[in-house]
Amino acid sequence: MSLQRRVAAAATAAIVLAVVLLVIAVPKFLENELEGTLEDTLVRRAADVARLNATAPDQLTAPGALEGALAGSALYVQVIDPSGRIVARSSGLGGRVIEAEDATERALRGRQASFADGSLGPDALRVYAAPLGELGEGEASGGAVLVAGSLADIEDTLSHTRRLVALCALIAALLAASLATILTRRALRPLTRLSSGAQAIATSGDVAERLPEPPTHDEVAELAGTLNAMLESLERAREAEHRFVGDASHELRTPLTALRGNAAYIARHGADPAVLADIEAGAERLSELLDDLLALAREDAAAPAQGEPVALSELARGADEVIIEREVTAQIERAAFERAVENLVRNARKHGTGRVTITVGGAGGEAFLRVQDEGPGPPETVAIFERFARGTNAHGEGSGLGLAIVKAIAERHGGRVTVDGSAFTLSVRELSNSVRTSAPR
Repeated sequence: MSLQRRVAAAATAAIVLAVVLLVIAVPKFLENELEGTLEDTLVRRAADVARLNATAPDQLTAPGALEGALAGSALYVQVIDPSGRIVARSSGLGGRVIEAEDATERALRGRQASFADGSLGPDALRVYAAPLGELGEGEASGGAVLVAGSLADIEDTLSHTRRLVALCALIAALLAASLATILTRRALRPLTRLSSGAQAIATSGDVAERLPEPPTHDEVAELAGTLNAMLESLERAREAEHRFVGDASHELRTPLTALRGNAAYIARHGADPAVLADIEAGAERLSELLDDLLALAREDAAAPAQGEPVALSELARGADEVIIEREVTAQIERAAFERAVENLVRNARKHGTGRVTITVGGAGGEAFLRVQDEGPGPPETVAIFERFARGTNAHGEGSGLGLAIVKAIAERHGGRVTVDGSAFTLSVRELSNSVRTSAPR
């Protein structure tokens, strides 16, 4: 089943269950109320008969003395003496007798009032039997009174109520199920559009396309925005990949072309020291470029760094001067950070001027290692951390990947690399704050 059908089915099932419980509960509640009302009336009528027996026992046998009505139905009253002989009864009984032996026995022998289910021919009755006072000279003194009311009206009322509630419940369930289906379809319609849009993008392979975002502020709109942000990120990644492949092809083509030319020259003219030196330099450059490409590819594919606690002062090598402002420790991969520092120092040598200084310290919960030369730094217009980016004042040839590798290493460790003038700062979260000041060495 589709999600829409499952949600609609679940909502419908919940509604039907609630309706079924309503169909059961309402008639049961009504039955209890009606029976309670009947029993209260029986008790009151029995009390009236008991008072009449106590105050004017001779009137028990008078015509109409025991008559009563309950909602249009007759109340049946039957008075018996201590031996169980009928002394008086209401006219509605005619020649019939209220049958409730257990309740009658409790009233006569145990002198306890109680309710019981009785019968009057085919009619079901609710019977209340109560003992009568023993004082007085009437025939019923020390006997009991039985007051009964027919359950037929209650059953009729309950039967009509059950049919009415069941019909209303059925209509309500059908309406609720239809409404649940409509609302579910409307609620999931944006998801359907998202699915169709995603399938279209998967078919075309064009990550520049975007999914339709509903004009709401609910979870579906949030999901659409998240997916579009993901597509935008994928688009940037694909553009960067295409640019990287193009730049790598260009960078690899240059040394390979030179190597082929030199090889052709040697084939025609024989070995020449200058040509051999050029071949050696080209091979070295090609090896350096491939090494940097592999390093960058490993950083791109690697999982977030785990590493070990390493004091950054142990990585401060290769500079003319090292300054330890404060001993700091970070959770890093030593080999990766050694390469990052080496790349920063090499970059300062190629692009900077004067002495190269490494400063180690920490601030605001971050440990840092700063590499700085005495030059003005790179122009602000150069995207120095982009791949294959090279400044115009570089001393010697390079791959243009050194700073890109530094950035990738820093980000994989949850850190960052920034530049301010000629100072390149590699920052990562600090683990310890042990303070140790050292003179420049």
